[in-house]
Amino acid sequence: MTTQLLAARSGDITSEMEFVAKRENLAPELIRDEVAAGRMVIPANTVHLAGRLEPMCIGVAATCKINANIGNSAVTSDAAEELQKLHTSVHFGADTVMDLSTGKDIDNIRKVLIDASPVPIGTVPIYQMLEELGGNIEDMNAQHFLDMVEHQAKQGVDYMTVHCGVLLEHLHLSTNRVTGIVSRGGSLIAKWMMAHRKQNPLYTAFDDLCDIMREYDVTWSLGDGLRPGSIADASDEAQFAELDVLGELTRRGQENGTQVMVEGPGHIPMDQIQMNMEKQAEVCNGAPFYVLGPLVTDIAPGYDHITSGIGAALAGWHGAAMLCYVTPKEHLGLPNNEDVKQGVIAYKIAAHAADVARHRPGVQDRDDALSRARFAFDWNEQFRLSLDPETAKAYHDETLPQDTFKSAHFCSMCGPKYCSMKITEDIRKMADEGELVELGADGPT
Repeated sequence: MTTQLLAARSGDITSEMEFVAKRENLAPELIRDEVAAGRMVIPANTVHLAGRLEPMCIGVAATCKINANIGNSAVTSDAAEELQKLHTSVHFGADTVMDLSTGKDIDNIRKVLIDASPVPIGTVPIYQMLEELGGNIEDMNAQHFLDMVEHQAKQGVDYMTVHCGVLLEHLHLSTNRVTGIVSRGGSLIAKWMMAHRKQNPLYTAFDDLCDIMREYDVTWSLGDGLRPGSIADASDEAQFAELDVLGELTRRGQENGTQVMVEGPGHIPMDQIQMNMEKQAEVCNGAPFYVLGPLVTDIAPGYDHITSGIGAALAGWHGAAMLCYVTPKEHLGLPNNEDVKQGVIAYKIAAHAADVARHRPGVQDRDDALSRARFAFDWNEQFRLSLDPETAKAYHDETLPQDTFKSAHFCSMCGPKYCSMKITEDIRKMADEGELVELGADGPT
């Protein structure tokens, strides 16, 4: 079985590359070359491709993408609710969706999501494997994990987060951290290594895992198990020790014919974001960087879609290829459908802002069209062009709901006499009618 990477390195342009090129308004040859270089991935499991999947790409040469995390827990949610979250995510613009279910009925939930999803589906296989082991990570062996990866690959999962880069010799580097190891997968692997005093079995089984990933063309999402969980722990020895291993695994994965992207931090102050993006690109040979946030401050539980959206925009500007959303529920509870919507909207803003900052061709056209509609008081066109038309319209209609106000040259902020754009209109009319005078050195002329 070939993969998008192997096809690209053979000089072939696959139908998926053609599809992606049209979506991105890029040349198919550029897509092929970026995939061949390892700077772009097309997460497209061959099983999901036979279903509803519409191929997309993740890479710095393309527009900045966003991922929405959904999934149940042992405490709440079922397949119907997760399907609703999927629909909400895709409706508001998520480019990929990760099923992070850790409760019951995981297989059925994943099947429902894959069958319904036009976007790539990602997972963290260790979660389901742990559920099948009764929650005892110490009972795991490498074959347990290999079997779970193959099981999920057969279901059609397009990319998988695997925490291969956390090594036994790294664990002492996290002991003085404020928040320790915050990655669920990273903490589970750390516990296994401490219990057995052996090296990470996912690291030692990496080549065997590559064989499975290559067979179904599942994309690696090399997990950052030692990502900082607070700005106090940002850019520390533990984070960068793991990053060096992820760089090694990126090269090994590509040599094995598999597509690879790399996950990134976590919680990073604004002044360290550019350095983190550049360091990852250097260490991992430009492999697509997939970042969680990063959150730029830790003081706003309930608003972490904002604290992280700030960091996400900066990360995208400086080279992150995909942004993993954070919802208002982050650190507080399992997101519901409304939380998912808020997270997706916040990250669509961040990704678009990053694309504007990177001067991607045509990306500002929508901004300019909305600005023209705003100046023309074309309220319905403003609503249509916005990321969330229903909310924009609802806010306008709270105070001026009648249809007559959809063509009014003011809103309830300024009223009819204080609208600066209405006043500008009046000034321009005066100019057209010759009422404006030019000021010369000696006064009006």
